Amino acid sequence: MTRSLVAGVDSSTQSCKIVVCDAETGQVVRSARAPHPDGTEVDPAAWWAAWQQASSGGLLDGVEAIAVGGQQHGMVTLDDADQVVRPALLWNDTRSAGAAADLVEEFGGAQAWAEEIGIVPVAAITATKLRWLARNEPDNMARTRTCVLPHDWVTGQILKDGNGFQQWVTDRGDASGTGYWSAHSQDYRTDVMDLAMGRTIEVPTVLAPHEAAGRTDSGMIVAPGTGDNMGAALGLGLARGDVVVSLGTSGTVFARHTDPVADASGALQSFADAEGGYLPLLCTLNASRVINAGMAMLGVDYSEFDRLALAAAPGAGGLTLIPYLDGERTPNLPDATGTLLGLQRANATPENLARAHVEGMLLNLVAGVGALRDHGVAVERILLIGGAAASTAVQDIACQLFGLPLVVPAAGEYVGLGAARQAAWTLSGADAPPPWEVSLDVRAEPGAPDAGAEIVERYRQAVRDQHGVG
Repeated sequence: MTRSLVAGVDSSTQSCKIVVCDAETGQVVRSARAPHPDGTEVDPAAWWAAWQQASSGGLLDGVEAIAVGGQQHGMVTLDDADQVVRPALLWNDTRSAGAAADLVEEFGGAQAWAEEIGIVPVAAITATKLRWLARNEPDNMARTRTCVLPHDWVTGQILKDGNGFQQWVTDRGDASGTGYWSAHSQDYRTDVMDLAMGRTIEVPTVLAPHEAAGRTDSGMIVAPGTGDNMGAALGLGLARGDVVVSLGTSGTVFARHTDPVADASGALQSFADAEGGYLPLLCTLNASRVINAGMAMLGVDYSEFDRLALAAAPGAGGLTLIPYLDGERTPNLPDATGTLLGLQRANATPENLARAHVEGMLLNLVAGVGALRDHGVAVERILLIGGAAASTAVQDIACQLFGLPLVVPAAGEYVGLGAARQAAWTLSGADAPPPWEVSLDVRAEPGAPDAGAEIVERYRQAVRDQHGVG
């Protein structure tokens, strides 16, 4: 019996990764990847070049359906001929921070944004980037007919390459990160577009979670795709009570929920998910690269860094790292820098410095779990994913600081797997995604519930003292 194959793409900040899976079981049959250029401003042509490299050599032979998961929020502006107007501004480009602050005020304040849209704009959000474009590059704004998101653009190129393109499309998950699609009304807000750029632009059609975007001339179905966090949630098969802590380039905390939330603090963003529900989420700019910075400071590799961090006592001898190394998104401090506090001769050791980097990275996300609880989201266990999740030190310290049972799913490309699962769902036409099994290879129980409470409070106080927030 011939099995059906589907493919999922993770077009992330750093690379294009493709997984080809058995449509029934989710078993990965083959995979490939190609790098993206570094930076916060990228020509989308680089994404397509990476796609072509990764998908070459027959990787997609026999694939019946495909979907793209992509980095959220990026601004891809297109002219009347669907040509890119300027390089895409990515989620981690902070030049629109001033525009974000202005939009919050002009719309009536943070509470209005939270209640009507579901998010309070920061520099990452697409609407703020369009406001920046209108202010700083008016000629490019005038040439812009439509704005699509990174995953929309790659989906469109796959369809154009296969002679199946009909219109620009997106999904409700990725659309909910633009600032001009409301998680509450589940529709575009032309008033926000007018506010952001002085006029209404054309926008991609929002497809249902498993509605086909089109079909290539080879017969391959192209599913709607979604944002990277929504893809990861779908790939992990999140259940009620599961909270994902993802430690990639950015750090995220998210869980599935039945209703949108309204958080005027801006910490939680009320995104839609890829299954018809919601995905309240906190995102920080600084995650795995905090560990990379610590390794560089100490001149060690991953294994030695792990050993050093585990050799230090909890609390790193009184060292506290506020890890805003690239500015910060949550809290909204785009111009902040990192701060190492409590340094004394007695605690100035490689071990304490390593542990302070791990604790700082994680403490930057602990508040996200509390915010989920505060908004009625079930919180029962942590699923730790992303590049830094492979670290034994990160796993052990996370267990203490979050104070919850910790599960580390088997290493995998969960954004790509989620996209592949969506493709399988679209291919089948079923009412729900196929029940793919996720392997859990590490389980750990926390110690005393308040074991990390003193460290958490010390960090919160440090952030209040240094930045006046928290």
